[in-house]
Amino acid sequence: MADETTAAAAPRRDSRGETLAFAIGVAGWIVPGMGHALLKMWGRAVMCFLTVGMLVILGAAMRGNLFNSAGNDAFDSLGYLADLGTGTFYLVARSLEKSGADVSHAGGDYGTRFLATAGVLNLLAALHAYEAARGRKA
Repeated sequence: MADETTAAAAPRRDSRGETLAFAIGVAGWIVPGMGHALLKMWGRAVMCFLTVGMLVILGAAMRGNLFNSAGNDAFDSLGYLADLGTGTFYLVARSLEKSGADVSHAGGDYGTRFLATAGVLNLLAALHAYEAARGRKA
């Protein structure tokens, strides 16, 4: 009888843990480093926040292209997904982009790459926070 109640309670605990892990992953995507901060991985949280933040600021300062959702082809759509990966820093980059992108110079082209790299890096960090919250090796 005790085995049946333990077996019935186990899926609920796994479901709750999975939901918490998912919430930590989403928090890590919205605010870079937040997922690691919730897991009390302070060093990773600070490094993720600073790295993604600096890449976004540098990319915007170089007047890199910040893609929008109305992409003309697959590369524009992938660029938008990469930029959106920065979470709330996407809004920061949008606010810094007052005079528009300037990819006619090498600096603007590198800025576009910095913005995309920041997004992909943040998505990887959020995935790591999710896996760490699930109890996987971190």
